[in-house]
Amino acid sequence: MKEKRFIEQCAEILEKVITNKPLVHHITNYVTVNDCANITLSIGASPIMADAIEEVNEIVSISSSLVLNIGTLNNRTVQSMIASGKKANEINIPVIFDPVGAGASSFRNSTTKDILEKVKIDILRGNISEIRYIAGLSSNTKGVDASESDKNNPSKEAAEIAYSLAKKQKCIVAITGAIDVISDGTRTFYVENGHPALSNITGTGCMCSSLVGSFNGAAPDLPLQATVAALLCMGIAGEIAYEKAGKLGNGSFRSAIIDAISNMNTNILLERSRFYEK
Repeated sequence: MKEKRFIEQCAEILEKVITNKPLVHHITNYVTVNDCANITLSIGASPIMADAIEEVNEIVSISSSLVLNIGTLNNRTVQSMIASGKKANEINIPVIFDPVGAGASSFRNSTTKDILEKVKIDILRGNISEIRYIAGLSSNTKGVDASESDKNNPSKEAAEIAYSLAKKQKCIVAITGAIDVISDGTRTFYVENGHPALSNITGTGCMCSSLVGSFNGAAPDLPLQATVAALLCMGIAGEIAYEKAGKLGNGSFRSAIIDAISNMNTNILLERSRFYEK
């Protein structure tokens, strides 16, 4: 019964995204910025990609959520991220942090530390290697991707890490992978939707963070449900995209992901979602 009500809430939040079209402010990386903008538009939200420190306070002030992504770092955007994060905290809108490649370099590591210390993060979304690093555990990074040894860890360990880090950081922690694990430090959910081909496309993790920003912008009072709903939609879109275009190649598959998100509705979410609480 609890899971039935939970998925109903997820569907209600999807409707809110489509109806309310929350403005999602991104300070993200230039490799995937177009994908992030398109996935945000496709789900029904509105993206803005403003990283100049001269305007971030004004942009945050009119936004429903903020997504910070450290995929392509430089000193200029780091300062913009911290400034925008502080402003978001001040006006109480959700901050989503995607610590891309955390553990891969000293600059990336110090930036991750600064953001976590200076900004109250509401949702921390990363792969298992990134989250292991932030949790202070040994991690074998592979650039911005999760290492094979980290990816092979069972979801039970990922759940333990997500649960303990969520309690420590007082935020939602989402570890995305073959099975997504989402915890708020009290409840932990597993999302089984998705397809292995998603790992062959640059930016699917970044797109997940944009969806998390979209859903939390629409329902800031239900961050756990909003985050699970976002990852369910991404996983389902990956499955549908592979069914329609996966065998045609990566380019067609990438476009089909955007198509699937743009056609997402509550019926598809309710019919295809595979998740459980444990």
